[in-house]
Amino acid sequence: MKHLLIILAALLLLIGTVWAEDLRLDLMWSNDVHGGIDRAQATFMNPEFPPQLGGGASAATLIKQVRGMSDKQRSNLLLDIGDFFQGRPVGTVTKGRAVIEYMNAIGYDAMTIGNHEYDIMEDELINTLQLAKFPILTCNVLDKRTNEIPHYAQPYTIVNRLGLKIGLLGFTTTDTEKMSFPEHIKNVVFLSEKEAVAKYVKILREEEKVDLVIVLGHAGLPYDIVPGYLSRYDNKGNPLADTRYAVWGYDAQEIAREVEGIDIFIGGHMHRGVAQPWIDPVTHTMVIQGYAYGSNLGWITLKVDPKTKTVSGYESPAMREGSMITLFEDQFIPDEDIAPMIQKQVDIAEKGMDEIIGSAGVYLSRTNVDAQSLMGNTIVDAMRHEVNADFAFMNLGGVRADIKSGPVTYRNVFDVMPFDNMVVSFKCSGEFLRRIIETRVEGGRHGMIVSGGKVVYSKKRKNFERVTSLHIAGQPWDPNRIYTVATTDFLMQGNAGLTLLTQVPAEDITNHQVNLRDAIVNYFRKNSPIRTKIDDRWERDDNAQPTKEMIR
Repeated sequence: MKHLLIILAALLLLIGTVWAEDLRLDLMWSNDVHGGIDRAQATFMNPEFPPQLGGGASAATLIKQVRGMSDKQRSNLLLDIGDFFQGRPVGTVTKGRAVIEYMNAIGYDAMTIGNHEYDIMEDELINTLQLAKFPILTCNVLDKRTNEIPHYAQPYTIVNRLGLKIGLLGFTTTDTEKMSFPEHIKNVVFLSEKEAVAKYVKILREEEKVDLVIVLGHAGLPYDIVPGYLSRYDNKGNPLADTRYAVWGYDAQEIAREVEGIDIFIGGHMHRGVAQPWIDPVTHTMVIQGYAYGSNLGWITLKVDPKTKTVSGYESPAMREGSMITLFEDQFIPDEDIAPMIQKQVDIAEKGMDEIIGSAGVYLSRTNVDAQSLMGNTIVDAMRHEVNADFAFMNLGGVRADIKSGPVTYRNVFDVMPFDNMVVSFKCSGEFLRRIIETRVEGGRHGMIVSGGKVVYSKKRKNFERVTSLHIAGQPWDPNRIYTVATTDFLMQGNAGLTLLTQVPAEDITNHQVNLRDAIVNYFRKNSPIRTKIDDRWERDDNAQPTKEMIR
């Protein structure tokens, strides 16, 4: 009996030792919520019979379940990776205040600043961020007036969990400069993501003596992760080029490879979830990111060796979804405390949004066929008709939702165009208009959405000679004619690569004081049922030869 007790004691000691080797840190996160704390239908899964998503209230249920697993060997963090409010009415109308109140209520630990935070004026953003009861992070945004991190943010914060000292470091994509109104970012400058992250990782490791570094980066992995990596690095992880030629900001894959000392990088910005983390083969940094609009909650469990205080592995909670937990309402019953709080804000923000303003005779999809989509074509048609322009255009990324056939409400239009872009028109020569179009098919660019014209181009021709045929307002293009062109104030500021629009003289620009969303509503009111088609307004033909008027 004595020997048996000794054996049992040894086994219990062994079990205890094994358990002690396996600390678990549950990382939960949201990214690119865009105001999606309210209930929504998962039309991206099934447009005709979409499952119901529970939004922030269902996320709260899951968050509380995960927190309920905490003990001496297990703890958790709840984080957000930016673009938290601009997109759905409850976020946009309240300028993010409703989202921050939700995040306070469920207990976020930190959030980084995304590019769409600067869709509003900085003073308005400050008023919203000051409501947060958790740190707002960014290490690469500086106030031009002080050359310091803005007073409403900090580069990093340090938290303690399970006896571990954990550094949370945030950054904001430098793409923000290309995607925001200059007036909104006039007081800030965006530093290189790579240089700023490297600087503060070193501070966290060497000065703060943290055990783990978690980067909250508003940047994402390339769509094709492995080919993307192999196009940049050889099989030993060495860069294939001495100079980086990309015009966009550093993405998550580049920073994970080129900045040592990061344990896990939680990303966003791309609106594309990654079920299992990408692990850099050289630095061994894990990169994970979620989908957008509050459709899911990210959750990954880090396994940490308590002796070395280093990451020894990870676990994903779901076999099918990996680390991306879709917030189906029937699976995660909305939290009874959080749900009414969100609904109260939704009722205020969405007053009058269910008014029927017209109808769609066909399903208006935003899926692009080359540079056309039924929804995109409808938007530029609406823009052109609103100001009686000869030609209209917008960027491919400006269409955010479909509209189903049948009655159309203001809410439907808001989903398509959640941003407060205004319609502007300008006068320009035919030659300048051609340059605009050529700019959008230069290099690897895929064009733009147009109305009032017929564009044929060839990718086999050299840059700025790719447009082979052009008609405007039903007539062959005339390089000397003065055309009236409609677009958005966002593009007139030189965004989406159209810096040449900043050359248009102020006296040739008309600000119509019409929100693009309202122009779309007016178009539905006047022209329903809308039966937009994919037509000959935009065509790629790599065998096309230039018409006589296009030969310079």
